[in-house]
Amino acid sequence: SVHFEIHSLNRSLAYLFIYKFDQTPQLNSSINLIDGWTIFCPFNLTNNVIYRYFIDNQQTPTHQSLIFGVRELNSTEINNYCLNNSSINTSLPITDEPFNFTSNYELRIYTSGCYYLDENNQWKSDGLTVGPLTNLYETECLSTHLTSFAGGFIVLPAPINWSYVFANADLIKNKTVYLTVIFTSIFYIILMIYARFQDKKDFEKLGVTPLADNNKSNHYYYQILVFTGKRTNAGTDSKVYFVLSGDDDQTQIRLFSDPHRKILQRGGIDSFIIAVPKSLGLLNYIRIWHDNTGEGSSASWYLKYIIVRDLQTMDKSYFICQQWFAVEKR
Repeated sequence: SVHFEIHSLNRSLAYLFIYKFDQTPQLNSSINLIDGWTIFCPFNLTNNVIYRYFIDNQQTPTHQSLIFGVRELNSTEINNYCLNNSSINTSLPITDEPFNFTSNYELRIYTSGCYYLDENNQWKSDGLTVGPLTNLYETECLSTHLTSFAGGFIVLPAPINWSYVFANADLIKNKTVYLTVIFTSIFYIILMIYARFQDKKDFEKLGVTPLADNNKSNHYYYQILVFTGKRTNAGTDSKVYFVLSGDDDQTQIRLFSDPHRKILQRGGIDSFIIAVPKSLGLLNYIRIWHDNTGEGSSASWYLKYIIVRDLQTMDKSYFICQQWFAVEKR
């Protein structure tokens, strides 16, 4: 069965409701192509101010679809069909004149059914009729046999009339919609540009940088990961030097540098490749300092820790610092 519920926002209005199974209903002075109709008058309103129309499951089994139409009655039709309740006009109100809705209304459509389990444990509906007292909360089932049965309920999605949508898509009638879409699109584009810019900045931070002072004749390599703290003004623009020492040898004074990006910034992780003539052996310490040439707060630096990995043996050494490199801080 199919249920229609119309909530009129103006209780003084009346409506003509028509429908046709499997085809579009047509109604004018020359064509009467409908399967059913009714008139909703103000005295038909229920306690919750809703017009209801019910098509039971005895009418629907052989059909695939149902198309309906609703129009608002004019004042003359309301006088003829609704004001005299004792002598209701049973003729169909037909007009060739264009009509408009003067007030909004709300429409709810849902289907309901009554079913029972047969001997094969399959749901069947023969012998069961959905009663006219069915509503959104309860289903009335009329049965011709004594079986256990259950009700089914589906709220139908509202179909979209694309012809109406495109015919009324001009800017004058839809200023708010178009402005919302335009501003949302502009904001989205700006956000995408900003996100792309940030992605490029993040991409620049990736990768490993060979130190500029590496000697091409040296072929023993270490990777050095430098973790800068996240404290306020933890990054530095000063030049940072270091000496890496092991059991067998130590490096010369080396400089952390990258010609393509800023390094040793707040919260950053910088990766460098250092080349040495031979293995330094078991690493003992790394001595590190800077020249304090950065301007203002960019002179100081907060180092969290350093990880050094021997790229030949893949052994790692950890050097924990957690200290400021700054004249004004201890």
